[in-house]
Amino acid sequence: MSIKKEIDRDQKLVRVRIDGHFDFSQHKAFRDAYRDVSPQEGWVFEIDLSHTTYLDSAALGMLLLLREHTGEAPGRIRVVNVQPDVHRVLEIANFHRLFDIDGAGSDGSRTDGRR
Repeated sequence: MSIKKEIDRDQKLVRVRIDGHFDFSQHKAFRDAYRDVSPQEGWVFEIDLSHTTYLDSAALGMLLLLREHTGEAPGRIRVVNVQPDVHRVLEIANFHRLFDIDGAGSDGSRTDGRR
């Protein structure tokens, strides 16, 4: 379990990759990955779940805290490379209504229009 952060200052992009389980044990590391970046300056936060095998309600809460940090501005948070099992949890929680989510749907089909 780890959280890795990359910052692209030219594109004003913060990329956060979560490996393994995304649960309460990742709370501090996840918060630290974004809290020093001012969302008022137009930064976009990309949450890469390509290596995330599990997420729970605490992880959903952490994503909501990130959304609050950005002022709930549309398009400021992208959840990308979501694996089918994790995507299923996001679907059940209706997070597709709150976030731009890119990845495989619970039936294995892509949800971003790509093939």
